[in-house]
Amino acid sequence: MNNSGKLAFALAAPAAVLALALAAFVWFGCRISVGPGEMAIVTSKTGDALPPGAILAEPGQKGVQRVPLAEGRHFRNPITHDWRIVPVTTIPAGSVGVVTSKNGRELAPGEILAPDRDSKGVWKDVLGPGTYRLNPEGYDVKVMSAINIPIGYVGVVTSQAGRPAGEGLFAGPGEKGVMEKVLQPGLYYVNPRAYQVDVVEIGMNQVSIVGKSGTVVLTKAQSQSANGLDELQRMTLQKQVQKRAEYVTQNADLGIVGEDSARTFAQNLSSAVGGSLARAPIKMRAMAGSRSPRLEEAAAAPLPPQQLPANDSVAFGMNQFVQFPSSDGFSIMLDMTVEFELLPEKISRIFMLYGDLPAVVSKIIMPQILSISRMKGSDYKARDFIDGEGRQKFQEEMTAELVRVLGEKSILVRNAIVRHVEVPEEILAPIQSAAVAKEQDLTNKTQQETEKRRADLNTALATVDQVKREVEQETVKLVATVAAEMKKDVAEIDAGTKLKAAEIDLACAKIQAQIVETRGAAEVQARFVVENEEALGLKRRASAFKDPSLWADLTFADRLNPDVTIRVIHAGEGTLWTDLKGAALALPPQK
Repeated sequence: MNNSGKLAFALAAPAAVLALALAAFVWFGCRISVGPGEMAIVTSKTGDALPPGAILAEPGQKGVQRVPLAEGRHFRNPITHDWRIVPVTTIPAGSVGVVTSKNGRELAPGEILAPDRDSKGVWKDVLGPGTYRLNPEGYDVKVMSAINIPIGYVGVVTSQAGRPAGEGLFAGPGEKGVMEKVLQPGLYYVNPRAYQVDVVEIGMNQVSIVGKSGTVVLTKAQSQSANGLDELQRMTLQKQVQKRAEYVTQNADLGIVGEDSARTFAQNLSSAVGGSLARAPIKMRAMAGSRSPRLEEAAAAPLPPQQLPANDSVAFGMNQFVQFPSSDGFSIMLDMTVEFELLPEKISRIFMLYGDLPAVVSKIIMPQILSISRMKGSDYKARDFIDGEGRQKFQEEMTAELVRVLGEKSILVRNAIVRHVEVPEEILAPIQSAAVAKEQDLTNKTQQETEKRRADLNTALATVDQVKREVEQETVKLVATVAAEMKKDVAEIDAGTKLKAAEIDLACAKIQAQIVETRGAAEVQARFVVENEEALGLKRRASAFKDPSLWADLTFADRLNPDVTIRVIHAGEGTLWTDLKGAALALPPQK
């Protein structure tokens, strides 16, 4: 190796070592390995300063970089950058991610939602189920449950951001207030900071009032489905229950009691009347007789919760009851049930005007029930409520008025049932005594009439028996008469038949004699004609011959046997005997 080669080697060796050292530094010191489900938050130590108010840096700026590094292999200079590995943001199924941005433009005064993703504040749009790489240094993601509205309910949407809508008007785009369009049953990914969704029952509900025990509102039970969203539906309904509980707490001065008290009341009421007040759909069990101590005993010893039928759904209770004076000054107390329906197309306006179901009942339905029942009931006397016809008339008038008044408020009343009327004992006892005496008098008269009817019946039975025997005897007589007449008719018909047969036989004999006579005459005449013609024929044949012997010979020849042959033998010279030897008789041919 010459000097130049040694110099080149001396220079190449340090370069190779330097390259290996640089490669090792890049691979081991600069490499960032981001695994599945992870992201890398990178902080740049060099670059331009951030704008005022910004906390995340763009490329070329100093600070925490806004965009994290995705899964894979990346390289950054550890001298100019720092990094840390954090998990990505995961939104599970049935949930939403509400994002609060710490970076961007400041919101205008009065705004609570970021108009875009370049502003600070809560994003209006939410993150659906999935994975997202949002820098936790600049974005706070809160995972919340989605809204799952069960069948039989709708969701009333209230926009919580924007300019206020006009008085009595639904909120439009960019306005704050109740929106006209409701959410039908299903799963919705809604931002709870932007929209409030109240789940409201549609269809039939009940308001049941039982004397001084109070009022309970029964709603139809939630329909159970066999899918993975049951828990989400339960959570959605539970949130609504909590809202109603807050309303109950805030309006204690209205006489509303809590849900637990309402459920206990419903259990006691169900025990007292021997069954459930609720149904699916609603079915009211009529209450017979007086409530008296039975309901009070049930209230003193509440039933276990499991004894309440599974399809009962208690919304809330109220300590209001229906009591009013009659036209004759007696205090009347009613047990009644009003079945009402909130239609889906009307539910948003009802919610905008009055609020949720507890508010609708406490502000609209119950005041109307109390007012109309007192107004109509004061026109009746106490005894009218004991009499079935009077109570029925009162119920019809009250139902018609409730239908009219609540119909104007978009609430559809299906029925109003008066189950029991409690009147003072001082008027009830005389009326009951008079009613019992009246019923006893009617019973006695009925018994007398029954005995009279029974005697008439016995007489009628005896008459029927006599007539039966007479009919039987008359029947026997008629049968015998008919049989005799039938025999007589048969004999006459038989004699007539024989006479007709004899006449027919005589006519046949005469006809047969005429036939024989005619046939004999015809045969004689025919024979005469034939023989006469034959004689004429013979005569004409005989007349053809001048000599009668010739006719005789001809006749003889005609009558010879046709098999007879005649041979003429010529007799020559000699004797007869000598000629006969040559004349042999020819025999007829054998057949």
